[in-house]
Amino acid sequence: MRLLAHLNKVILCGAVTVAATFCAAADSIPSPLQGPLAWRVGVDVASAWVPATNTFLKGDNPMALPVDYAGTASLHADFSFNPASRLGRLYKELYQGLGMSYTSFNLGETPLGNPVSVYVYQGMPFLRVGQAFSLGYEWQFGTAMGWKHIGDGHSDNMSPVSTAVTAHMALGLRARYKLSSSWEVVASVMATHFSNGNTSYPNAGVNMVSVSLGMAYLINHPTGLSSPSAEMVMESDRQGWMWDVTMFGALRKRIVTLPEGKKVLCPGRFAVAGLQVSPLWSINRYVAIGPSLDLQWDESADLADNWVEGTQDESIKFYRPGFGSQVSAGVSAHAELTMPVFAVNAGIGVEIFTPRGDKRFYQMLTLKTFITRNLYINTGYRLGDFRDPQNLMLGFGWRFR
Repeated sequence: MRLLAHLNKVILCGAVTVAATFCAAADSIPSPLQGPLAWRVGVDVASAWVPATNTFLKGDNPMALPVDYAGTASLHADFSFNPASRLGRLYKELYQGLGMSYTSFNLGETPLGNPVSVYVYQGMPFLRVGQAFSLGYEWQFGTAMGWKHIGDGHSDNMSPVSTAVTAHMALGLRARYKLSSSWEVVASVMATHFSNGNTSYPNAGVNMVSVSLGMAYLINHPTGLSSPSAEMVMESDRQGWMWDVTMFGALRKRIVTLPEGKKVLCPGRFAVAGLQVSPLWSINRYVAIGPSLDLQWDESADLADNWVEGTQDESIKFYRPGFGSQVSAGVSAHAELTMPVFAVNAGIGVEIFTPRGDKRFYQMLTLKTFITRNLYINTGYRLGDFRDPQNLMLGFGWRFR
């Protein structure tokens, strides 16, 4: 999980680097990072409902307390591109930044602890009413640190977390109302998910649905926004194919069902490696869709059929499965939000070739952070049947345009 803890720094540095590579098409158009940039610094407080998605949250925990609500305080800072630049005109008021939040479950009386999250985020208004009100989306991705956890290997405890550090993923809506040129009121609805990505067990996860209210201080925000030229819009909305080739890897835990029907948590962690080839059809500057061929090798696949009979629990042993029985191939359909610096990709697929006993129906959520126009960092998460964690997808990719 230390790798996840460093991803925020890498992603934020990548955001600044790639933004600087976008050059103006003409001398009269400034670059996206040519100052002074528009900055926003804000604070939020939120009240959240925690769905009882497992018995631990319902009260089957060492404190015998249900965990059903939380309070969150957040501090965040973001910037927007120069509104006169090409990106500033095409993606009006798009913002990206770094945030930090503190979450207290059940007002501190909780077996989960009170984690602190650090995350990168991006958002943009999609509805404006007059000069004062706007409604937009925002996503967040980062790490949450400071969980109380039971430690790895406790398969008899359905704790939501078994590591001190988990991933923090959130998506929601933000409504903003400008009180003046320097201040705005912000109200939000956000869904948040915490998970260790199946790098440790148990990993039932924690979800929150929150409503927040906050204030933000605006620095150098323009009173008017420049509109893109017809040529800019035509070029950026041009339809066509682009190809993403992604390589990734991760470590995961595995529960094996033995021939006698007993479920056993295998000691240690197992390597996962994968390759995705994804043609994407660009509908416009915001959205792309397309299929993907997904190849994955999982060191923990097909272990049940290679169990050394008579070995159990911590001393359980397996013969090494053949390489072919640990490789799966699937096809999936994807939709991607293609914005400057970041692209958020969601996919749903079915495996057409799979080791015996593995999931055949899977889902993926991926954040692509572009270091250059073509090279990106891939940070993803794969599930089975919308509920069973499989593995992280950490790696790099190249976009052929």
